[in-house]
Order: sequence, then C-alpha cells, then structure tokens
Amino acid sequence: MTFYTDSQRSLQARFESRKLADAVEAAIVDDELNDTHKAFISTRDFFFLSTVNGDGEPTVSHKGGGVGTVKVVDNKTLAFPAYDGNGMFLSMGNIAETAKIGLLFIDFETPNRIRVQATASVQDNDPLLAEYPGALMVVRARVDKVFLNCARYIHKHQRLATSPYVPDAEGEQPFPAWKRIDGLQDHLQPKDRGRAAREGGVISEEQYGEALSKGES
Repeated sequence: MTFYTDSQRSLQARFESRKLADAVEAAIVDDELNDTHKAFISTRDFFFLSTVNGDGEPTVSHKGGGVGTVKVVDNKTLAFPAYDGNGMFLSMGNIAETAKIGLLFIDFETPNRIRVQATASVQDNDPLLAEYPGALMVVRARVDKVFLNCARYIHKHQRLATSPYVPDAEGEQPFPAWKRIDGLQDHLQPKDRGRAAREGGVISEEQYGEALSKGES
C-alpha cells in the first residue's frame, strides 16, 4: 500500500515537493512502533482521535485518561478505553462502521508529537477492560503507519492539573454538570436517572453554560 494518495501526489507536483515528500516518508514513516514511539505514547494522558463514518464524514475527539491511557500491546497494536460520554457514540460507532482511525499524541510542554494511522475494532468484552476501571469498551488499533511530526507550529502550554473526571481505581468519577440540565432528565440513561437531585440538584441550560465558561463541566 502506497503512503500518498493521487490527490496528495497532485499537490506535491504542483508545489514541486514530491522529492521532499518521498525523502520525509523514507526518513520518518514506519509501519510499526519503535522504542521512541512506544516511550512517547506510554507517557501521554490524552490524545486526539479522528474517525470517519460510512458516508465519509469525519469527526475528531479529545480523549483523556491517566498517564499511559493508550497501552502499547506490541509493535503493531495499541489499545485504549472508551469511557462514559454524552451517549452519542460518534467515535465508537464510526470505528465499528469503517475501522479507520487517526491518533495524534502531543506534548505541549516540550513540544513534540507523534501521529498514528490505524485500523481499529471496538469490543465490550476485551480482556484489557479490567485494566481500565469505569470503561465501557476497549479499542484495539492495528498500526498501519506511525511517524514523528515536526513541532514547529505547536504552541507551548503548561500542564496544570489532571481532570477530576478520569475514573479512579474503582471506576468512579464525579457526576458531570451537563447531566443535571433540566431538559435532559427524562432522557438520561437509566443508571443516571434521579442522580441530579443527589448531586447538587437540577440546573438550567443557562446555569450550565455559565459553569462551562468557567471550566466546570
């Protein structure tokens, strides 16, 4: 399988970068994880996940967890959890439908980044599920291509704190404010119905918007 598509080759020809593109591919693109890739991925506590549905419509999600939330299973395989979300299952549904994903790992403090293109599957009975307390499913991604990427345009940011919503060792996490919105109470999953009253009470959309603007989700 070639790395570049016809459309990418066309643009390389237009901007006279084909030789450069070939040199870059030869220098950094691999079809399995090396020690540098593994070490970097294992120290990340978040990543960006791109998926596409059967109609070719893409979506990109931020996925957070503890350090090493993406496990390096072997030279060709990564695994990561699917935690409780908003019930839309956009990323997981896309994986089940088309299997093609992209993962972007970034260190904003150094900065540095690694990109992975993979073919994935999602299971709710994966043996690794026990290693992710609170997870609903586990995604296993078979690496197609992996490469370091220039950090030239990455702005430096300082990490301040871990999200309190990362599940603890028992899989517990705080009840999110958006699940307390009055208009959603009759539509919550059965496990969450009635919890708003015990978690500070029902709030309006306006109150949630104010909380969200302060970083309280």
